Amino acid sequence: MDFGFTLKPENDLKRTVDLTKRAEANGFSYGWLFDSHVLWREAYVLLTLMAQASERLRLGTCVTNPATREPSVTASALAVLDELSGGRMDLGIGRGDSARRVLGKPPTTMKTLEEAISVIRDLVEGRAVTFEGTELVFPWTGKWKLPVWVAGYGPMALAMTGRVADGLILQLADPDLIRWFVSQLRDAEAAAGRPPGSVRVQAAAPAHVGPRDLGRERTRWFPALVSNHVVDLVNKYPREQLPEALTGYVGKREGYDYHHHAEVGSGNAAFVGDEVTDRFCVLGDVAEHLAKLQELADAGVDQFNIYLMNGDEEEQLEAYGREIIPLLRERTAA
Repeated sequence: MDFGFTLKPENDLKRTVDLTKRAEANGFSYGWLFDSHVLWREAYVLLTLMAQASERLRLGTCVTNPATREPSVTASALAVLDELSGGRMDLGIGRGDSARRVLGKPPTTMKTLEEAISVIRDLVEGRAVTFEGTELVFPWTGKWKLPVWVAGYGPMALAMTGRVADGLILQLADPDLIRWFVSQLRDAEAAAGRPPGSVRVQAAAPAHVGPRDLGRERTRWFPALVSNHVVDLVNKYPREQLPEALTGYVGKREGYDYHHHAEVGSGNAAFVGDEVTDRFCVLGDVAEHLAKLQELADAGVDQFNIYLMNGDEEEQLEAYGREIIPLLRERTAA
C-alpha cells in the first residue's frame, strides 16, 4: 500500500513546504491538495512550491473539477508542473463540490467530467484534441504520462472510472463499503474490456494516532463532508440501490455551511455520531491503525490518503513514518 497526504490550503506557504518535506522524509509517496479557490489558497501555486520542496512525491489535486477551471487551463498548469517536477503530477478530479457550491453553482455532469478527463490527459501528453469545435495542441509537452484519479461513489461515476481512469478516489475508510464500491469498479473495468486491477483504488480519509475520543472530535467533520455526496446519491438513485451503511446516517442532517467546510469543530458535524466517525476514519492507537489499514488493503485499497487537517499534523506524519508505514510494508512483504 502507498501512503499519501492531503492538505487543506489554509496553511501559510512556509508550513505547506515544511509539511511536504516532512511527509516525504517519513515515507509518504503522494501529496495532494484540496482545490477550492474561494475558500482557500490557490492550489496550483502551492503545488509549485510542493514540487520544488520534494524529490519523489507524486503530486496532484484531490480534487479539482472541470468547471471552475476550463480543461485546457488545467492541462497547461499540469503540463508545466510536470516540467518542473520531472513528471510527478497526477490529476485528481470530480464533478465539483465546495469549489462549485460556494459559488452558488451545482456540480457538473458526468458527461462533462468524462470529456474534460480526455481533453486534459491528451493535451498534457502532447496529443491534439478537438474541444468545443476547435483543435488544440500543446507543442511543448508530451514527455510524461498523466495518471487520472476520479472521485465518486455513484454507479455512473464508477462505470465511467472503470472505462477511462487510472485511479478511483473513495472518500471514506470503511472496509465493507470499500469492498462494495471496488466490486462495482471491477465490473466496470471488465465491461470496458480492461484487465482486472487497471484502476487503482485510493481511500482518502482523516487519520489520528492517539486516544480515540480525541480522534473522534478532531475528525467528526469528515462524515459531514461526505454527507454532501451521499445526499446527491440519495436524490438520484433509489435507496435500495445504495447500502444503508452509507446512507443511513444522513437522516438527521439539517444543512451544510461550506464556509466551515472540512473544519475541526464545525457545526456541520452536529448530526454525526461516534459509530460513523469510527467507520469512516482511522482512529486509535498504532495497533488499531495497523489493523484497519490491513483491512483496507485486503478490501482492495492501493493507497491510503490521510486528510491531514485535524491538528498535530507534524506529529501525525512522524507517527505514521516511524510506527505505521514501515510495519505495514513489512507485513505486506511477508
